[in-house]
Amino acid sequence: MQPARRARRQPAWHMLASEFGDSTLHQQGSGEFDPLFVITKLGAKVNRLVVAGLLERLEPRETSNGATLWQGQLRDPSGLHYFSVGDYAPESMRELTVQLSSRIDDGETVMLIMTAKARYFQSEEGAVYTSLRPEEAAVITRSNYREWLVKAAEGMLNRIDAHEKSSSLEKNMQSLASAGIAENLREGILLANEHYGDVDLESYRLNIMQTLDIAEDRMPSPIAEVTSPQSSLDITEEASDSAATGDTDLKKVMLDLISRLDQGEGVDFDTLLSNAAARGHDRDAAESSLDDLSEEGTVHEPRFGWFKITV
Repeated sequence: MQPARRARRQPAWHMLASEFGDSTLHQQGSGEFDPLFVITKLGAKVNRLVVAGLLERLEPRETSNGATLWQGQLRDPSGLHYFSVGDYAPESMRELTVQLSSRIDDGETVMLIMTAKARYFQSEEGAVYTSLRPEEAAVITRSNYREWLVKAAEGMLNRIDAHEKSSSLEKNMQSLASAGIAENLREGILLANEHYGDVDLESYRLNIMQTLDIAEDRMPSPIAEVTSPQSSLDITEEASDSAATGDTDLKKVMLDLISRLDQGEGVDFDTLLSNAAARGHDRDAAESSLDDLSEEGTVHEPRFGWFKITV
């Protein structure tokens, strides 16, 4: 009797949350070990991802069989990745999850990078949800995060270029190959074109701009570089010294965000808080700073929930 065939391990894509979360197409063979692929609007055929960002939520939930399933959110400049860690996860991943839960419960800001399998679920009503099943993860510094941001932005930019190039070509593998489109994108582009039709690329370009803005460290961030071990006393003293200037720095961040993102009509509330969170700032603190700026008259709302800098 021949042993069951196992599919080869799939390469991981560095991918922003917006591209993965926009996906509504999947592909899976009928074999027991055939991998699941999520096909994005830009033509990435994704089985595994490398994602990074601010660990925004991590909560346990009891399942029907009495097991514990941890559900979390990881925020990058473009949005949220949703993930879950259960009994099926490697032991090292489960242990890290418990440790991380304690850290964020204590109010610590945690930047995380993880390698994860793509997951896909469609409800009875037809709604499609994507999520991640982490294989391994690690806490990272701002420097590590910037490196990941650059890779993720470059990957999205390359896929945008390939998507645009393919729009004027015949929809077959030979045409894409002749045009120099990367082999790992050809099948995905054809599948995406058939399923999604026209794709709005401007939102993805904005994601790239926001991502590189953070990668180039143009804004202050509360996530300190880790260069050497520090005692708890050192950290406490540094936190005390920085508390007085924290509110002012966050106001500067919010003003700079409005200035960069305002296309003429102002910037909506959720976009501002999401971008502040992607830079490592607490959403509640960012909202409070926005309220302060409004009360001071530094910013105003031309319409409810949209903010502009007062001239």
